[in-house]
Amino acid sequence: MEQKLYPLKFMPLFKNKIWGGNKIRDIMHIDYSPLPNCGELWVLSAVEDNETIIENGYLQECTLKEAIGLYFDDIVGEKCFDKFQDNFPLLFKIIDANDALSIQVHPDDKMARKMGEENGKNEMWYIIDAEKDSQIIDGFNKDLTKTEFINSLNNKNLTSILNIEKPNKGDFFFIPSGRIHAIGKGVLLAEIQQSSDTTFRVYDWDRKDEKGKGRKLHIEEALEALDFRKAPFDAKGNYDYKLNNTSKLLDTPYFTTNVLHLSQALKKDFSLLDSFIVYLCIEGSGFIHSLNTKVEIKMGEAILVPALCNDVIIEPKGYISLIETYM
Repeated sequence: MEQKLYPLKFMPLFKNKIWGGNKIRDIMHIDYSPLPNCGELWVLSAVEDNETIIENGYLQECTLKEAIGLYFDDIVGEKCFDKFQDNFPLLFKIIDANDALSIQVHPDDKMARKMGEENGKNEMWYIIDAEKDSQIIDGFNKDLTKTEFINSLNNKNLTSILNIEKPNKGDFFFIPSGRIHAIGKGVLLAEIQQSSDTTFRVYDWDRKDEKGKGRKLHIEEALEALDFRKAPFDAKGNYDYKLNNTSKLLDTPYFTTNVLHLSQALKKDFSLLDSFIVYLCIEGSGFIHSLNTKVEIKMGEAILVPALCNDVIIEPKGYISLIETYM
């Protein structure tokens, strides 16, 4: 008798970073990290050699790739499976910037595949917490030529040509491939992105590691990847806050994201959606009901609801905020 699918919960991966801190432990209450500077929590990943493991049900200890290999489009949807096969297309992280991240850029699909990678990297950030003086770098503040950019880099005045934003809790930013960007000190955020770990560092604040060495920069690759146009006026996204309903954030060719703030149960109909649904909890806790299964979800955890589901009920334990993502 074939086992029936159910909502899948994952064991996270912890990443020590030179710029990492303790907010994943102190704010998100995930206190079993062995790392002194936990900069990233990979909540759901199918990146090779960095795969999160299913922690619940009969698929426990399987990777998502292995589960897709068993159930095909029942997990991810027909269109997604036709395009990506058993390579899950998205990556979900929590990032704690105790210090500023490097100023960087990501390649688009075309450049990434030329380099032998499967995907480029378009991503979005949802701000979970931001200190008073924290900043986000999101694009250039004017149109540039490649020569002007190189001169600014060589003259150590790169920040003068960057678009700098003030992030607040609940803000979100879409960072398309090719856009220069950085997360500033004091920001805790959720990141949803294409499944890729390719980053080109442009500048790392002259930072040294414990051995006195700076991290590698990727100037040549960055010059090929960069979009030198001024950042658009809508670099910081806007949305309508709706308690106990769905607030749409982004609808892109790579993923669609919504945010839900719930103080009471909400039922959602996905009978016409040909996609998996991922819920990433960014505040509070509760339960996801689907496919005759009830799974608990807490802050910093993700649950993937397979594509064959028709409906989902989200039940808060008092209050819960979730980012909802599908293709």
